[in-house]
Amino acid sequence: MALVPYDETAVMGLQRFHKPLATFSFANHTIQIRQDWRQLGVAAVVWDAAVVLSMYLEMGAVELRGRSAVELGAGTGLVGIVAALLGAHVTITDRKVALEFLKSNVQANLPLHVQPKAVVKELTWGQNMGSFTPGQFDLILGADIIYLEETFTDLLQTLEHLCSNQSVILLACRIRYERDNNFLVMLERQFIVSEVHYDPEKDVRIYKAQKRNQREDL
Repeated sequence: MALVPYDETAVMGLQRFHKPLATFSFANHTIQIRQDWRQLGVAAVVWDAAVVLSMYLEMGAVELRGRSAVELGAGTGLVGIVAALLGAHVTITDRKVALEFLKSNVQANLPLHVQPKAVVKELTWGQNMGSFTPGQFDLILGADIIYLEETFTDLLQTLEHLCSNQSVILLACRIRYERDNNFLVMLERQFIVSEVHYDPEKDVRIYKAQKRNQREDL
């Protein structure tokens, strides 16, 4: 979600992010994601959490066919693209400044018959919520979106708005700092949270969350 340009010389070990294309194979499709680190920074490269979450979806861990899903802070759109290829009706979101870049990746990687299942839409957390019906999605997806502490409250408000009591949230992340754990603590106040997957090679965890019902809160 954050759009932070970086000086190449200041970032070590991130050469793969400067490649113009990142290629993956998911759902019997070759997916080529365009990257643009220079212009859009962290929003325009594929992070490991997106790859791990895409793998988790491909494993069939959750039912996608015919389900409504939304990807938050989509960046390059990899997770949303994979979800659409696996049969979900996906709304792929990010801030306005990233939308054209996001659309280009979605359109380039979805066959024509699948493209109607994917909509790219603006969503700034905690702000333009009126364009989304409360509780309208079965599945809420996010990959590496909990790293900026100043966005945590808005992100929680957004999750609360988008979820029904039956909705499932899947958040993939690498726990880098104490503040990342702080977000999970905040999340657990409103949702039942469990770790459902860990990739030791990439050090990425996937957390599943669902709304607490009123009886549990009593």
